[in-house]
Amino acid sequence: MINKAFWRNKHVLITGHTGFKGAWLCIWLEALGARVSGFALAPPTSPSLFQLSGVEQRISSQTGDIRRMEELEQAIFRAQPEIVIHMAAQPLVSYGYENPLETYETNVMGTVHLLEAVRRASLQGMPIRAVLMVTTDKCYENREWVWGYREQEPLGGRDPYSNSKACTEFVTTCYRESFFSAGSGSRVAVASARAGNVIGGGDWARDRLIPDCLDSLMNHRPIILRNPEAVRPWQHVLEPLGGYLMLIEKMWENAARFSQSYNFGPNEEDARTVAWMVQKLCEKWGTEASFEIEQQATWHEAKYLKLDCSKAKAELGWHPKWTSEEALDRIIEWTRCYQQAGHIRDLCLQQITQYMDGVQE
Repeated sequence: MINKAFWRNKHVLITGHTGFKGAWLCIWLEALGARVSGFALAPPTSPSLFQLSGVEQRISSQTGDIRRMEELEQAIFRAQPEIVIHMAAQPLVSYGYENPLETYETNVMGTVHLLEAVRRASLQGMPIRAVLMVTTDKCYENREWVWGYREQEPLGGRDPYSNSKACTEFVTTCYRESFFSAGSGSRVAVASARAGNVIGGGDWARDRLIPDCLDSLMNHRPIILRNPEAVRPWQHVLEPLGGYLMLIEKMWENAARFSQSYNFGPNEEDARTVAWMVQKLCEKWGTEASFEIEQQATWHEAKYLKLDCSKAKAELGWHPKWTSEEALDRIIEWTRCYQQAGHIRDLCLQQITQYMDGVQE
């Protein structure tokens, strides 16, 4: 699934490496032998996977803000990357309602800054070959369909976060067509990856289902659900990250063909309701686990949101490996390790190895 030899000694710059997904990606790439650099704000939560797993001690990490073009440009010139993975973002729907200006500045102008910095670096001879822009399933104009959205569906979003991520996709397309297309003479491949609802050990973000549930369980409180019938494309964090790595390998081989957008989500049967996920989590957690339904949500949330990942399966050979239930098993294993002050990095590496080897529960 992943070509281990490809990543050995590759220079990779990750923006947003201090976040939940970014930290998992750093651990994976470092284990593959890549030379990883990171540029991001300080970890967004305390505790954080970034700190618990010792990522900062194992890669070249720089603190900075993608809203400041000069800082970002300096980070790129310092890292001299061959591959850039842009994950830095304001990632929360609720925070977007509270801070719309910051959300647009970070998600839209941050993307402009990243692509502009890559363009300038490339013109000066830096050997950047592949740029992956990580967005979200929420970039689609949600029509409350019961089937999955395909890459050619209209983009949109009625809340600031979703709308800003749709704008991110438009910016990416513009830069790709204007500055990085085959006709421009550029050797830089630019693609975007739209992932579903990512879950896994080490996520402490607020207003996300699994972190909120685990916080309640560890503190012996009932879980509060605000939208129990909502359907989401739940997937373990390693699923889309594996897809990103496979896509970048393809981009490296054939920039013209694979400079596109790709969905990464679970199989159809694993697009579960919130209530199903929480019921399963409570069953697996054991005694004193319970949940209650909040009658009134505080902001708009779509009921249905699924992804059609046929394109990634057909063109990349990527396929989900773990079911939603298996993902919950890995999360509980990780959480128990954290509660017992175990070796977090070792467990992360163990789960990555199990994922790459196709180990099932």
